[in-house]
Amino acid sequence: MTQTHKLADFLALSREHPRYLAPLECELPHGTRAEVWDTGVLCLEPASPGERDLVISCGIHGNETAPIELCEALLKRLIAGSLLCRQRVLFIFGNLAGMNAGRRELDENMNRLFSGAHAQGERITQERKRAALLESYVTRFFSARGNSERLHYDLHTAIRPSQREKFAVYPFLHGAAYSASQLAFLQASGINTVLLAHAPTSTFSYFSARRFNAHAFTLELGKVMPFGKNDLTRLTELAGCLEALISDPAWQPPALQPAQLEVFGISQEIFKQSEHFRLAFASNVSNFTSFTQGDLLATDEQQHWHVKASQEAVVFPNADVAPGHRAALMVVPLPLADLPLG
Repeated sequence: MTQTHKLADFLALSREHPRYLAPLECELPHGTRAEVWDTGVLCLEPASPGERDLVISCGIHGNETAPIELCEALLKRLIAGSLLCRQRVLFIFGNLAGMNAGRRELDENMNRLFSGAHAQGERITQERKRAALLESYVTRFFSARGNSERLHYDLHTAIRPSQREKFAVYPFLHGAAYSASQLAFLQASGINTVLLAHAPTSTFSYFSARRFNAHAFTLELGKVMPFGKNDLTRLTELAGCLEALISDPAWQPPALQPAQLEVFGISQEIFKQSEHFRLAFASNVSNFTSFTQGDLLATDEQQHWHVKASQEAVVFPNADVAPGHRAALMVVPLPLADLPLG
């Protein structure tokens, strides 16, 4: 078996047979060096890379299968040589144990365990150990050179339907300007809704944005489906933009169309405090469902949450989270003209 054929096994190993494949190095067509750093972690190094270093992660929640299948399709083309690799790229398949079990998580939400959160508390879970490793791989990748544009797209699907099928979460930037070129990339990728985080978090995309000044996003790409049941044609625009980024160092997305972009800010967060917590609306309500001022949103013993603004929409409602975790975000539209763009 050739090294390239062994590398093709990486695609199956990422979610079907979670065993350690590294170290493995081989040369892909056109001189790109491929290195498997760990099961589910593959670094591609062109002989003469462009000026972008790109991390594409998926499967941080194990049952979010469409992004995993999208990344597998990209890798198959890269391995076969039908897609040229001209940028440094790190592919990450995150929660391998969750993928194999068909579950979002085994013990806890991995996307709340970055920026060192995996080391807090006394619990040692599979998700914590994996999050620590993934931080180390991103650090190794971005630290290899200091003059590149750093990008990290963390691909997800949501546990519920959404009135806006695809949307991006833009990590908190601590006062820095938002990137007009990245908003244009999102728009070209078929993502016309952006939610601006209002504070530091322990998500994977925030880790890359804060630690490495990367343009990083959590991309929500539809609803969770089982492996093999996804309609990947709904992600054709994103796949095309990722292919262009990887294969053409000079590629830029079309100019931003501000009138077609919806931007939301967070008006309030609802945190579950006890097992008495209840959402005041149906458990299957879609993301971005709107509520009017005064509407009851949730209760937890003596505490009640109501809509404060004239109208707010709910995102990521989930009453089944552990106490102390966020159970819902309430968001309001923001004028793009009011945002600092760079």
